[in-house]
Amino acid sequence: MQKINRRALLKTLGAASVAGAGLAVAGPASAQDKVKWRMQALWDGGTTPQKFEELFVKRVAELTDGNFEIELFSAGQLVPPSQAFDAVRGGAFELMKTFDGYEAGKIPALAFTSTVPFGFTESDQYEAWFYELGGLDMARKAYAPAGLFYIAPTVYGPEPIHSRVPIHSVADFKDKKGRFVGLASAVMGNLGVAVTPLATADVYSALDKGVIDIADRGDLTANLEAGLGEVAKYIVMPGPHQPTTATSYVANQKAYDALPEAYKAALAAAAREVSMALRQHILVSDGKAIDAFRDQGVEVVSLDPADVAQARKQVVEVWRDATKGEPLATEMMETQVEFMKKLGLLD
Repeated sequence: MQKINRRALLKTLGAASVAGAGLAVAGPASAQDKVKWRMQALWDGGTTPQKFEELFVKRVAELTDGNFEIELFSAGQLVPPSQAFDAVRGGAFELMKTFDGYEAGKIPALAFTSTVPFGFTESDQYEAWFYELGGLDMARKAYAPAGLFYIAPTVYGPEPIHSRVPIHSVADFKDKKGRFVGLASAVMGNLGVAVTPLATADVYSALDKGVIDIADRGDLTANLEAGLGEVAKYIVMPGPHQPTTATSYVANQKAYDALPEAYKAALAAAAREVSMALRQHILVSDGKAIDAFRDQGVEVVSLDPADVAQARKQVVEVWRDATKGEPLATEMMETQVEFMKKLGLLD
């Protein structure tokens, strides 16, 4: 990856990315402004996504002349993943990488900042909603009452559905038992799936034992490494339950507010740079993973776009129900629907 001049990048971001994020760009922090944070990521050590979190903390350090150091921990090293929200909120550590959908039960708006099942079909569409149509500000409003600050998303493409049985249409999901999380649980339930909540680590054994027929788990490469090709001989890709994906960098509000403005800008700049880098990496790695799955005898299926489009019209009401009537969640959903109409995804 080409090294970018720090001052030039911050100057550019003042007129582009950071402006979109609502961050002010100041001059370089002085030498005495040394800050050390701790961050827990979503991923296990040594995995590809964790390597990109390593890139993130490295870029933040580079953009601040080494004065802003973030010590990175993998999932569960500081607290169990399910406790990260409360740990960062309480100040146990300053920063987490999270999937907002995990907290959608408590904060309905976060259902719409993680993925929109049967929604945006391209990562750039979803990212445009964040940076051009107010999604970033709305995400920050959603987290603010909890004493947390939403820095930026990492936006990438679809995740697959792994299946023990052939799936060739949306109708084939009916009466299947499946593992899904967040808003996808409600959407897939609406399509006739009996949804079972399972931890990611339990997906392999549940498929192997027939406890579930279909499953969302992670990206293609991660699922290949987890051996899902051994227990599920069919893949739907792109998975309509998660056609685009966003994870997010979320900080303790007080810790964030105490940062020099240039450090805030560095966080935003590094986050957007890593988002693009990971997305490009996944475009390449997905093709390699599909080839490897096929070598294992796995059938890879893509659903008819017209079939998916028809289902999208059906599940709009599920999206609406997921707002629970909460004004911010409703605003998010409505701005996304309006953008999808402009993109030709909805009538």
